[in-house]
Amino acid sequence: MATFNQASVRRFREEGYLVAEGVLDVERDIQPVVDEYAELLEEVTERWYADGKLASTYRDLPFGQRLAKVLESGQAYYQYFDISLPQANVTLDTPIHLGEAVFGLLRSPRLLDAVESLIGPEIYSNPIQHVRIKPPERLVPEGHRNSLTATTDWHQDQGVIIPEADASEILTVWLPIVDATVENGCLRLIPGSHRDDLMLHCLVGREGRKGLHIPDQFLRPEETIPVPVKRGGVLFLHRRTMHASLSNRSDGIRWSFDLRYNPIGQPTGRPAFPGFVARSRRNPETELRSTRDWATLWQQTRARLAESEKPTFNRWTADSPACA
Repeated sequence: MATFNQASVRRFREEGYLVAEGVLDVERDIQPVVDEYAELLEEVTERWYADGKLASTYRDLPFGQRLAKVLESGQAYYQYFDISLPQANVTLDTPIHLGEAVFGLLRSPRLLDAVESLIGPEIYSNPIQHVRIKPPERLVPEGHRNSLTATTDWHQDQGVIIPEADASEILTVWLPIVDATVENGCLRLIPGSHRDDLMLHCLVGREGRKGLHIPDQFLRPEETIPVPVKRGGVLFLHRRTMHASLSNRSDGIRWSFDLRYNPIGQPTGRPAFPGFVARSRRNPETELRSTRDWATLWQQTRARLAESEKPTFNRWTADSPACA
């Protein structure tokens, strides 16, 4: 069981983060995800090639190089691979990946054992979740650069939820599918910054990219540290820990998932999206165990958002002087 001792839990409370190696089983938790995404890439490249959007399927290339070729062609791949819906312009055809291997990762007993050590045994899978498959940043066309494909700006995860969940014990679970290194763009963070209040976030990221970021005057760059994490390891973050990513300057991809969990019954901060009971020691019959049921939750949400609903996703406005 990937449970933490009292010293590790205390370190998380004091520093606002914890890196744990060997939480996940590479063969049981990670390799099925790799295989599932390889099949998905095969599917979309075949379709785009048939539609004349790609000059080739690039079938003979490894996953990362094949993805880079897709990017070079100008095709926006990321929504096909993401495990969440966008916050605007949702249609009945908006892609979202809802595969069995990803659902298995969300419910991995090894991962949930570690989460239980930090937030208790009644665990809800928070719907604020993403996959980030980042090619070398030099290969990403300007119009496709955002936090899912390129550098992520400084932020606190509490900054992306609405205020009703400010008191929720939302735990960020960041895990690499390939080793996350300084060269390929691992996360960086400011230890102890979770003890600060929620900072102002500006609506537009650096270089005019969409995405929230904390203005420079609220950061402490001299205290920043990079946080490499090996495949199978996990980085746990407090909801107010300030963090960002480095740029991928390697020749390969940087592939990670950022998931979130909170105690059952606490607001998720994104009520328009569906979460589920991942573990309940008290009422195990309430746990969601079916990939099909999980996919149905998201499909129903997509239909509802496509028809009419325009929920609030953000607390921030564009009129702060600090964001000028």
